[in-house]
Amino acid sequence: MASAGSAPGSRRSKTDFIATKWSKAFFAVVGIQMFICVAFEAYVFGRFQSAYEGKDNVDPDHDSQYRTIPTFLTLFIFGFIYVLFLAWDALRMKNTIQVIGLCIANAALFIYTILQIDQIDDSITKLQADGYLRDAYPGTEVWAATKPFLIAIPAIIGVVTISMGYIAYQLYREFAWDILKQIGADYRMKKRFLYYQIYIALLKFDFFFFLGFTVQFLVIVSGKTDVELGLTIAAIPVTIMILLCAALFTQRENKVGMCAVILLYFGALAYFFFKLVRIYQPIKRAHYFAVRRSLTAFAVLTIILIILTIINAFICMNNFGAGLKHHLVRPKGQDPEKEDANSYQMNEQKPPLSSRMTID
Repeated sequence: MASAGSAPGSRRSKTDFIATKWSKAFFAVVGIQMFICVAFEAYVFGRFQSAYEGKDNVDPDHDSQYRTIPTFLTLFIFGFIYVLFLAWDALRMKNTIQVIGLCIANAALFIYTILQIDQIDDSITKLQADGYLRDAYPGTEVWAATKPFLIAIPAIIGVVTISMGYIAYQLYREFAWDILKQIGADYRMKKRFLYYQIYIALLKFDFFFFLGFTVQFLVIVSGKTDVELGLTIAAIPVTIMILLCAALFTQRENKVGMCAVILLYFGALAYFFFKLVRIYQPIKRAHYFAVRRSLTAFAVLTIILIILTIINAFICMNNFGAGLKHHLVRPKGQDPEKEDANSYQMNEQKPPLSSRMTID
């Protein structure tokens, strides 16, 4: 029997997640997008901040308009970094569903960066009309200096999204063999594993869209009561704990924990429906005006994600006790790399090893 130490890939290095051509291509495309778009967003942020002339006794409307631009730009910078992190995570875990989800998330960023152009234009126009902004540099207004970069960002994202879609198809074919080694050829078990992957990927995207909505609400929306502000701030760490517990309960097949998490999902769904309605209530409309379109987009996307998460949570819970846990949770002391390396060698060995050698 060949020793595990001699097996190729038995010791995983930090760059093993980009060991193949298509993995390298996917990570490189997402990385290039992040660096270019973050640089453009940072440039717009710097131009705006340098041109802004703060005044005493700023009224709430102007304060909301001012906060809109830094909040948007900071949120987008975080979004691009988070997409790169999820790309690394998907390639590391060979999660095809997460790779496809990243393509969809990038398309959502494409739409949102288009909305950003109009929203930032409105904020700059209002602040400039009231004397809160000076020229970016002599003879050039802030909007004229930043507009080309704001238009270039969705154009770049659009090209990258198409590229990601093609590479994702190649990765789907590439990862199929790794899933076969981990789960086996049992169609029903592969289907259970597929729903598990979908559920875990949804949890990661839930976090970003929930955080994006909450940050905009906390920073930009005016007219919040102290109680509402405190509860919203407290909801951030609580939500992170819920998502972590949701992943753990699914992996460990804990039905009681899953039922509790699903109940919390329904509570979150009710909350976002409430907020979506409140954005357009006549009595509250003025408080949300500066960020109405972006909050609506985030609320709708979050509602869709929560509904999909609830559906997949029920499917995963229905699959409890069917044997998937054995593939997800390995006994302590077992080396998965060693097992994968030996499995690879046995499958590739020609002619096939005798049954006695296989047992050894």
